[in-house]
Amino acid sequence: MENKKGFADRFDWTLAFIILLFLIVSLLAISSAQTTGQYASYNFVSKQLFWYLVGCVIIGLVMFFEPEQYKKMAWYIFGIGVFLLALLAILPDSLSLVEPRNGAKSWFHLPIGDIQPAEFMKTFYILGLARLITYHHEQYAMKTIKTDFILLGKIGITLIIPLAFIMLQPDLGTSLVFLAITAALIVVAGISWKIILPLFLGGASIGGFLLWMALYAQDFLAKHFNFEPYQFARIYSWIDPYSYASNEGMHLISALNAIGSGEVFGKGYGGRVVYVPENHTDFIFAVIGEEYGFVGASVVISLYFLLIYHLTKITLQLKDMYSTYVCAGIIAMITFHVFENIGMTIQLLPITGIPLPFISYGGSSLMGNMLAIGLVFSMKFHHKTYMFAKNEDE
Repeated sequence: MENKKGFADRFDWTLAFIILLFLIVSLLAISSAQTTGQYASYNFVSKQLFWYLVGCVIIGLVMFFEPEQYKKMAWYIFGIGVFLLALLAILPDSLSLVEPRNGAKSWFHLPIGDIQPAEFMKTFYILGLARLITYHHEQYAMKTIKTDFILLGKIGITLIIPLAFIMLQPDLGTSLVFLAITAALIVVAGISWKIILPLFLGGASIGGFLLWMALYAQDFLAKHFNFEPYQFARIYSWIDPYSYASNEGMHLISALNAIGSGEVFGKGYGGRVVYVPENHTDFIFAVIGEEYGFVGASVVISLYFLLIYHLTKITLQLKDMYSTYVCAGIIAMITFHVFENIGMTIQLLPITGIPLPFISYGGSSLMGNMLAIGLVFSMKFHHKTYMFAKNEDE
């Protein structure tokens, strides 16, 4: 086993270039989004650039540690994330440290800005779950249906802990991200399809039943599962936004009008005329669609395909199973974010408040994603090749 290459050879310049492209897209979209004057003189562009610089520092720090060190620290990191979620839950709303928004208690209000612990918990959860799966396979070398059920039970217990705190906030969008990460790692972990198929079909049935309850049994969900009225309104406005055009459906209708008015080539930078609320955060894709049209939106989506393809390529090259599971979880997290955000903007999925990775404005979201990408940089940078292994570059 050897790793004698220099820094320039080990550093992933392709991934760095892709992140640079996202930086350019993000700054262009955000700078245009704030030209409507709805945010007064606040400069989101300089703030987003600041968060990107902080993110680069995070990547540099994360790259310093090897995958084996993250494997050893995984549960401690996971515990820190759970502690922050628990602290957020028990602190009273009256404290200036807590920043409730839209009925959700998800933010800490700090001097450097508002921080959402759940954004970092996603990556902490991936680290913990990857360690759990790795150690399980080391403990049970002979895989059977029984050992698969044991692993599934361990995964379920690990998921329930952060998910319970996030549902208490409540934050349905982030909860769905955790479920997506879990589903991906269950598949990658090699659990038998005799277990996975009924599990996923059962999950889909439960999801469909909950959707039915959101339409016809709202009081029960509100009483027993802490659902808020605005969350039900998102379902109604998704199915029939024009019946709620003056309130809950306004976001979706505005986004659809903006994207549709962009047509093929768009109106050009700064050429927007459709007002879209929260267009610098959750609905940044509507800005891209209106100003750069179908072509510009396709380029952005292709950029995400390029990112996911590159991350997948790295994952397949890794020999260490722990690193493989970590990268697979990160791929699932980013993919779900992209699919959900763009899907909700074009009425394919309900609005959940999930930002568009690396493009939407937001310090917590961006730093959380840069933390995850930093782990991929680390896995690639410290990747060791074997003396008689075939060279991946050939």
